[in-house]
Amino acid sequence: MAFVQCSFSSETLHFNSMLWAILPQPKSDGGSAKKRYPTLWLLHGGGGDCTEWVRYTSIERYVRDLELAVIMPQAHLSFYTDMVHGPRYWTFLNEELPRVARSLFPLAEERELNYVAGLSMGGYGALKWALKRPDMFAAAAGLSTGNPPKIGDGRPVRLAFGQDQVEGTEHDLIRMIEELDKSDGPKPKFYQSCGTEDFLYDKNAAVRAAFEKSGLDYTYTEGPGVHNWDFWDWQIQEVLKWLPLPNRP
Repeated sequence: MAFVQCSFSSETLHFNSMLWAILPQPKSDGGSAKKRYPTLWLLHGGGGDCTEWVRYTSIERYVRDLELAVIMPQAHLSFYTDMVHGPRYWTFLNEELPRVARSLFPLAEERELNYVAGLSMGGYGALKWALKRPDMFAAAAGLSTGNPPKIGDGRPVRLAFGQDQVEGTEHDLIRMIEELDKSDGPKPKFYQSCGTEDFLYDKNAAVRAAFEKSGLDYTYTEGPGVHNWDFWDWQIQEVLKWLPLPNRP
């Protein structure tokens, strides 16, 4: 595996952004020199950054034998949206990031070779990305997530969305699930999980109910756990087993 930290000037955000990447090591015979790899876009949580998956899990070791690239972008406390009072992170994520990452690294562009996952805020972003852009992803996983909750004085949610909650708006995961279920065209597979003692369990359960009511391909799991890295380190391993990877060893 090769591990890369990259900083680039974002035209969308108007400041330097970062991403970390885990890339399969090309074979010594040169046979994979021109290969473009299946890609997992892995999103961080609120208050975290693009380094947290590498620092707090063994993700590099878990993907070692999968020939899977992992791209971990920086999104600050944006909820992966075009913020009402802040930068346009949805546009960055949806348009600029794939273009820049694929120009830097040998990443596959085909829908069936692209997947997205995340935890907490990143889980919301991952599900939103796949629900809004089902043409981009074969599978999406949200860990310990749901619609953004009001925490403390609610300022982070208001800065992103202009109000204290997203239910009933275009940013509502439940509404997105219903819209995708009724639509024609491609539909990704979805995976969701949550610890039974997680403070976001009720938010998670509401999204779960919407998925189970739909006809979408949906897998759910839960178990003892809270909103922490012990649960997410376990669950990212389960996500990797679930992903529809080609040529799985």
